[in-house]
Amino acid sequence: MESKPLAGQVALVTGSSSGIGAATARELARRGARLVLAARRTDLLDAEAQAIKRLGGEAIAIPTDVTDVAQIDALVARAIEAYGQIDILVNNAGIGSLRSFARMSPEDIERMLDTNLRGVVLLTRAVLPGMLERRHGAIISVASVAGHVDVDPIYSATKYAVRGFSLSLRRQLAGSGVSVSVVSPGFIRSNMTDGRRRGLPGPEIVARAIAELIMHPRREVVAPWYYRPAIWAEHALPWLADRVLRPRSQSQQERAQRVDDAQRRDGTTPATPASGDSAERKD
Repeated sequence: MESKPLAGQVALVTGSSSGIGAATARELARRGARLVLAARRTDLLDAEAQAIKRLGGEAIAIPTDVTDVAQIDALVARAIEAYGQIDILVNNAGIGSLRSFARMSPEDIERMLDTNLRGVVLLTRAVLPGMLERRHGAIISVASVAGHVDVDPIYSATKYAVRGFSLSLRRQLAGSGVSVSVVSPGFIRSNMTDGRRRGLPGPEIVARAIAELIMHPRREVVAPWYYRPAIWAEHALPWLADRVLRPRSQSQQERAQRVDDAQRRDGTTPATPASGDSAERKD
């Protein structure tokens, strides 16, 4: 690109081994940012860093599990050691589950809460002092339409909480030079949606929204835009949303039951699917 509005700025993107996180890292690199890529899958993370470098960008890969406080601290320390500061944080790491709430194990629930919410809070806390000291920074957290429209008990709970944390922090930091924004995607093409829905938009639409929020901060953006009427209906006409979404919820329960039954017959343990270490279950 001829114009690089983020030139010289350092962006830390979690869940950047694939999906929304990888697309966001590439988008920010095209706009001139230096990237710190964080995710659990080392091989994919390294490949994304190399892809950015081949495009003329600058990136380092730091394998990180955001449920581990020690790894969060090490991630921030290594990023600052490499680049001197962190100007942009994109909280994107997250997981979803195909299981019904009644059939989730306590370990599955804890893992989702830790990844989707606790990791966001702790990583934000780790980078915030440096931003406040420089009176410059942007924090973008990836929530979900599921943080507006109730579709899954634990996943929706974490995304509602991410929105509440981020938007209240935004008010607290007003005038500090640090912006806080939320992007709430709907269904996006990903590993988790393969075979379930066709014609979904790619993660690039969310990546562009994140880049624009960094450059022109706003409270929240819903991507794609056509999910806004559903959000409005959930708040203004909850009885109608109940009627529309009830068959979908029942279908999910039935699908989860079939998965559980099949895994029980096979003697396997149902897993909580991660989507490239990014919050790809965007309902």
